[in-house]
Amino acid sequence: MNVPAPRIVVAINRAASFGRYRSVGQDAVEAIRAAGFDAVGVTAPNFELLRRETAAAMRPDDHALVVVGGDGMVSMGVNLVAETPVPLGIVSTGTGNDAARSLALPFDDPDASIAVLLRALLRQARVIDAGRIRHGGLSTWFIGAVSAGFDAIVNERANRMSWPRGPSRYTFALLRELITLRPIAYDLVVDGAPSKVEALLISVANAESIGGGMRIVPDAELDDGLLDLFIVAPMSRRAFLRVFPKVYSGAHTDLAEVHIERARSVRISAAGIVAMADGERVGSLPVEIDVVPGALRVLAPHLDVVNERPPSALGENVTGPAV
Repeated sequence: MNVPAPRIVVAINRAASFGRYRSVGQDAVEAIRAAGFDAVGVTAPNFELLRRETAAAMRPDDHALVVVGGDGMVSMGVNLVAETPVPLGIVSTGTGNDAARSLALPFDDPDASIAVLLRALLRQARVIDAGRIRHGGLSTWFIGAVSAGFDAIVNERANRMSWPRGPSRYTFALLRELITLRPIAYDLVVDGAPSKVEALLISVANAESIGGGMRIVPDAELDDGLLDLFIVAPMSRRAFLRVFPKVYSGAHTDLAEVHIERARSVRISAAGIVAMADGERVGSLPVEIDVVPGALRVLAPHLDVVNERPPSALGENVTGPAV
């Protein structure tokens, strides 16, 4: 009696990174099939339709959901599989790829990304936390960070830009928005304790980076059951420009204007401010954010094998599942 091959849904955003890697989705589907799985490719003309088609294609007993694209696709995938047994796999073809960075997955190298995915399909999935946002009667999941201030404004501008076609879009958007840089009055509730804060920006992070490698909370851990609250106090434009380059190395954390604390829940309220989660628009504040430990299974290296040599290409030997 033939046993059906494990089924994997592969959601493909061909427009990711401005179409630079249009063929990678099909490459991933073919590689997954060659490894002995039943790969179901899903594409659509626009992002919302792709989300709906992917949700319709999924089954509770699927072996995995694999997303091919950038952080927007990861966000879509997280919101489809959080608190389910279905693990999420990532083939990075975006511009920022912060989720891949945080999970020690290849980025800017689709062949290596696919090869690492194939290895991960044969191992037990890694279990990590997921952040949850409650807003306007809805819930949105995130793996990376929620931005609610200057950083969200910059992110929104970067999403609208067609040039440059890489992570430097965020830097260009930031320089443009510096013209209107001003403190924001926030009402916060952190683990039940209320406070009023004047700040340039506030982020609540589950992972370490945003904006294509800005390591805003370099000590964040994906499985510690905690979120990292990141606050930047008011400063001049000149001072902000001096601080900004330090974020990429994580050397900003000892500055007097930077405050980081760990929390299980954060409520953020401010007039006229929009929240973004993993680079995607959530909606206007207020939002309530908490962490759900172990809510997400991911096809990524476990901490004890992060330094393992990654496969060099699709052709490296990968043994398929026993079916």
